[in-house]
Amino acid sequence: MNWRGAIENWLNARWYGAAPVPLWLGGLEWIYRRLLALRRALYARSLWHAQRLSVPVIVVGNLTVGGTGKTPLAARLACELRDRAWRPGIVSRGYRAASSHAALLPATATADRYGDEPVWLMQSSGCPVAIGKRRVDAARLLIGAGCNLILSDDGLQHWALARDLEILVIDGARRFGNGRLLPAGPLREAASRAARVDYCVVNGGAAAANEIAMQVQARSALRVNAVSRSLALADLRGQRVHAVAGIGNPERFFLMLEQAGLRVVPHPLPDHHRYDGSELRFADDDIVLVTEKDAGKLARVAHDRVYAVPIELLLPEPWFDTIHQQLCQLRGDRA
Repeated sequence: MNWRGAIENWLNARWYGAAPVPLWLGGLEWIYRRLLALRRALYARSLWHAQRLSVPVIVVGNLTVGGTGKTPLAARLACELRDRAWRPGIVSRGYRAASSHAALLPATATADRYGDEPVWLMQSSGCPVAIGKRRVDAARLLIGAGCNLILSDDGLQHWALARDLEILVIDGARRFGNGRLLPAGPLREAASRAARVDYCVVNGGAAAANEIAMQVQARSALRVNAVSRSLALADLRGQRVHAVAGIGNPERFFLMLEQAGLRVVPHPLPDHHRYDGSELRFADDDIVLVTEKDAGKLARVAHDRVYAVPIELLLPEPWFDTIHQQLCQLRGDRA
């Protein structure tokens, strides 16, 4: 295990387990809380301004560090709203992109240049995607390209972009952990922030009456390299596989495969990991399964036994109709 993995395990034992939080982490939490309050005050007093765009903006985000399923939800939401005659564009931070300047992703975009999540968002949704440290600038590029709706992935804490709807994604198993702010806990903002968003979507686990339940399932695996081949996960039931994941919460990927009946040998890697191919080579000939987000970085290093696992999100269809109606109302009010 590398040093990043060791630190993540140590923190997770305190954030989501019973290990005690040391006092020095509590001191850093106090500083973080004060900085967060100062930032909030600057916006509240209009010393810093949130910029409103000419089209509706939906933000999909979370309160905790790590993966909760917000990026797949942003892609699914874009597809659903496109099917309802909107022209959505997606804004992403573009973590580890070659440049921090705002840019529209071309059809030939690669993860090395634009970041793994933006490329996956474009490929999975078929919608225009723009990246940029300043999300307002990226959103304006999308509007200039003909989009009449902006979806901001992982943008809940990016207050410089005014929003019309906020969707909070919650890990149904881990929820808000120990309920403390960074770094004593996993929270970017206080858990009370959940009461001020428009929708709370719970990924797995039990959803409360005022929350939207989301389940993730996988039924197939697609070979990563140029020789196309598909496998049904049902045909792999009882078979041992290597599962490699460089995402925010790799344990969710491993659990999904186990629930499909596979014997999983897990290989967690840091989020946004850069692959060189050694991570996919093992002494045996077992199949290697990776996430779709990781697959976008493996074209040149994957061997014939590496397969990506597409996921499907199960969500109530009427919820998308409700969002569509809200957006129509916003468009009418703005006109």
